[in-house]
Amino acid sequence: MHSVEVSIPSFRSEGSNVEKGYTVFKIEVLMCGRQHTVEKRYSEFHALHKMLKKMIKPPEIPSKHVRNWVPKVLEQRRHGLELYLQTIIMENEVLPKIFLDFLNIRHFPSLPKTESCGSFETESEESSKLTHQPALLFQRDPYLLPATNDTFSNMVIEGVIRGIFYPDFQPR
Repeated sequence: MHSVEVSIPSFRSEGSNVEKGYTVFKIEVLMCGRQHTVEKRYSEFHALHKMLKKMIKPPEIPSKHVRNWVPKVLEQRRHGLELYLQTIIMENEVLPKIFLDFLNIRHFPSLPKTESCGSFETESEESSKLTHQPALLFQRDPYLLPATNDTFSNMVIEGVIRGIFYPDFQPR
């Protein structure tokens, strides 16, 4: 189960006549138990598709030209766009920044989709960058089955325990 889910439950037509009218698709985004809605026109999906083609191999997008504006044809387009978004999520371990921006999800650049639970406010790229460097990096979990010759993980555990239970302890 992925932490990002999308659906397009509905659409609406805008404009007074068929020549100048367009359709707006309502996208519901569920991420980390929080839901928000984004509305996009087909032209925005098409622009996303063109940009994604430079980074990944996106699935096919429904045809750009719809000759018939009857609800059945628009419903097929709605369903096709929904499958398009869902396929991108399912086929990519790390979701591209442009895709997250399209869905108005604040992203964490280096985290895979299953670990990145950002907020839904649209913020600048500067505000979403980490402001610190990791102080200590483990290549594996030091608390799970430490190697018998690995004294470092025991030292970390011992230091944490002493710091919590014996805060006034002075090392020799």
